[in-house]
Formats: sequence, C-alpha cells, structure tokens
Amino acid sequence: MGISRGPVREAFRTLEERGLVLFEKNCGVSVRKLDSEQAAQIYQVRIPLEGLIGQLVTLNLKQEGRIQIERLIEMMHIAVDEKDIATYATLNQQFHDLLAKYTNNFPLYDTYRKLVVQLRLFRSHTFRHSPETIKLSLQEHIAIFNAIISGDENGASELLRKHAEDSLQRLTATINKQP
Repeated sequence: MGISRGPVREAFRTLEERGLVLFEKNCGVSVRKLDSEQAAQIYQVRIPLEGLIGQLVTLNLKQEGRIQIERLIEMMHIAVDEKDIATYATLNQQFHDLLAKYTNNFPLYDTYRKLVVQLRLFRSHTFRHSPETIKLSLQEHIAIFNAIISGDENGASELLRKHAEDSLQRLTATINKQP
C-alpha cells in the first residue's frame, strides 16, 4: 500500500490506547473483543464519571455549548420520529461527548472518551435490538439537559448517573434475551 511501518505502528498505538486492539508479543495485533462482563466493568467506572460530568457541565456550560446541545436534541427528535436507530446512536454518543467536553476539565474529558469508545458497539446494540428504547433515551436526555440549563447541578448529576445505570440495565436485558 506504500505506507511505511512508522505510521502504521502509530495508528495501532492509538487504537491500543483506546482499548480497541491488543498487542501480543510475537503474534501481532488483534481486535479486542469485549464481552458483557467487561462492558459492565466499564459501566462501573462510567456511572460515577457521569455524575461528575453532570455537576461540572452545569457549572461551566456557556451559551455556545447550550445552543450546540439544543440543536443536537432537535436532531435526536427527528431520528426518533423517523425511527433512524443508526443516526440516533451516533447523536446519543455526541450528546454525552459534548457534556463531557463542556465540563472544561480536559483530564475528565480525555478519560471519558477513552472509556466510552469501548462501549460504542454495545450501546448501539441495545438500540438495534430494542428499538423502543430510543424514545426513552431521548426523554432522559431532555430531562438531563433541562436540569443542566436550570442550574441544578445535583439533579443533573443524579439524572446522568441514573441514565448510565439504566443504560447498563437495558444492555444487560437485551443481551440476556438474545438466543
């Protein structure tokens, strides 16, 4: 392909940092497989992070961020109305990413992104196999956003924690009903 080894190695290192590939000595690189137990462990870390994100974004969200999140919620409404699960899953991830970004806490944002990238396939799995959950998810996002813009940092924190806990429960239920 005409690509030297250096950029390929760097790309693999980036994917390894994100938890998407594994390096095995004398075997090469393989795509990491994430099982439901590992996903649950990631959620154990994600849930308290979501609570912290709720507090900090409530304190730090500026008008520009508020407008961006409002537009995103409008697009989520459209995706739900059209039953467009793929688009909704992407917008869902963007919503949470923006909340973490607007905490204005780079170490938190960086940690959060590295953590949730590993969950992306699991999160969209729930929407694909239980499509009715996108309506519920949208309602939860709206409640979270309303708590943030009203300045209720404890409410936003609790709603985000609960949303992550419920997301894990929905994921577990979806996986358990698979043949």
